Amino acid sequence: MGIKKQDLAFVSKASIAAFGAYFCMYAFRKPFAVATFEDLSVLGIDYKIVLIITQVLGYMLSKFIGIKVISELEPRQRLAYLLGLIGISEVALILFGWVSQPYNFIFLFFNGLPLGMIWGIVFSYLEGRKYTEILGVILCTSFIVSSGVVKSIGLWVMASWGVTQFWMPAVTGALFIIPLVFFARLLETVPQPTQEEKALRVERVPMRPKDRSNVIKQFALPLFILILFYIVLTAFRDLRDNYARELWDGLGYAGDISVYSTSELVVAFLVLIILASVYAIKDNLKALLTYHGILLFGTFSVGIATFLLQAQLLNPFLWMVISGFGLYICYVPFNALFFDRFIAAFRIKGNAGFLIYLADAFGYLGSMAVLLYKNFGMSTISWLKFFINGAYWLSIIGSISVVVSFFYLRKKHRKAKFNVVAYEN
Repeated sequence: MGIKKQDLAFVSKASIAAFGAYFCMYAFRKPFAVATFEDLSVLGIDYKIVLIITQVLGYMLSKFIGIKVISELEPRQRLAYLLGLIGISEVALILFGWVSQPYNFIFLFFNGLPLGMIWGIVFSYLEGRKYTEILGVILCTSFIVSSGVVKSIGLWVMASWGVTQFWMPAVTGALFIIPLVFFARLLETVPQPTQEEKALRVERVPMRPKDRSNVIKQFALPLFILILFYIVLTAFRDLRDNYARELWDGLGYAGDISVYSTSELVVAFLVLIILASVYAIKDNLKALLTYHGILLFGTFSVGIATFLLQAQLLNPFLWMVISGFGLYICYVPFNALFFDRFIAAFRIKGNAGFLIYLADAFGYLGSMAVLLYKNFGMSTISWLKFFINGAYWLSIIGSISVVVSFFYLRKKHRKAKFNVVAYEN
């Protein structure tokens, strides 16, 4: 079921603008993770661990702030927020390079603090559309691909230009300032949802505290179990992302720069094809339940692939690809598509940004807890072994959560007897 010819220009512009804007954001967030910062510590703690924890703290706090800010965001505020927040993050990176180590670690907190709200701003241009699945998946592939790509660029900046590992994050970010401004302004030209889209997916409006409270009360059980699953997903994803170098080195790929990008490109392509196809399902409840099936498939993929790796029946590179696929086929829907259909299926007056940030805030809180547990409770276990153990926990917790949510939401929707809004494709 293809895109209407008259809609193709809109889909092309919106997807390019959103992908480009969020891709550029990663250049301000992730390059530092590819540096090793060897033989440095803060109060006896490994310096790189301190940097990662500090940035995640800022990013996590940003998600909690975003529950209010993003859910109440007005369209006229988007561009100023987008450029202003990323501008603050770049200033923090400059100060990180300028101030002597190890005291400069605090600036990664102020780097992460503004960046956590960029996702919600960018997605607000895309939610509630006929083609949100396609637009959202393309946007989501940006954080699958961009993390590996900007790490490769960071390594290149250090190797080719002789930039130190402390100035490398600021230099890498600076390379993306002009592209960021271009894509941000392009986003501003994306037209507002049509009346047809408002009828199909529900008009998206800013939410006030009472609106948010009502949604939480009405859907307390499924939101609780789904957020629990998302906490595990976020922790697993952050381990894979922040310690990609340690994982690849542990698998025997030390010094191979290409694996950071090539493995993620394969994952992004597969995730894109599968999730984008859900746009063809016009009934919002059916689409929401279909996402549950996809989530279950993802959890099985992670668990089975990890078992095969340990049984020496699967190549390490393929394991990283398959486990990455299983991770992102679950992680991506929670960041956009799942809650967009959730809002539409239950005709909620509000926006998907609220539910996305509610999940994300607790997801990063859980990720921080896991990171601290690994560093201070299981420091003798390698990152690779810890990651493998996490894969099994993700598979078990995820499978149970998805099954419970599936039956609960299907029953709740039937009792509510919502009318299906149809339109001519």
